[in-house]
Amino acid sequence: MATATSTAPVPTAPLMTAEEFLAHHVHERGVELVRGRLVRLPVPGGQHGEVCLNAGAIIREFVKRLGLGRVLSNDTFTRTHDEPASFRGADICFISYSRLPKDQKTPIGAVSSPDLVVEVRSPTDRLKTLSDKAYEYLDAGVAVVVLLVPETETAAIFRPESLPVPVAADAELTLPDVLPGFAVPLRAFFE
Repeated sequence: MATATSTAPVPTAPLMTAEEFLAHHVHERGVELVRGRLVRLPVPGGQHGEVCLNAGAIIREFVKRLGLGRVLSNDTFTRTHDEPASFRGADICFISYSRLPKDQKTPIGAVSSPDLVVEVRSPTDRLKTLSDKAYEYLDAGVAVVVLLVPETETAAIFRPESLPVPVAADAELTLPDVLPGFAVPLRAFFE
């Protein structure tokens, strides 16, 4: 006996709006909104957390000492696309006082495009996915994205309209376009 097959399209859930995402998921960890679709992310683990904390501490100390702006962590939502809406969770981000003046409070929900985003590769991340995410940040107005890769203790720096620049494990990480004077041995991020 033959079985009938259907050619009818499989129904998909309607796309989530920015307002729906912010109302229901802004305080939830491990989620992002990608082109209107809610994406749940696996918990990245201890090494990821340690490298994120190191990066945040190193950058924050520099930023605070020079009074340059704010450093945020813990998957701070950044709107990267309008319709359909996308909100990505940056591991670490820096927002200068020129983008968010000192006398204004940091938004409770998503922030506008930071100057710098740092993403740390977790064990389940594919490099292609992280590269695509970096370019998404850049398209949304982020000036520089740094991808830290714990397993090789290397990095890649993404800037608009250029190829990623690799940073070797024994090199210094410098970011003159967003943090003038910042120069830190890359290994410090992984210690």
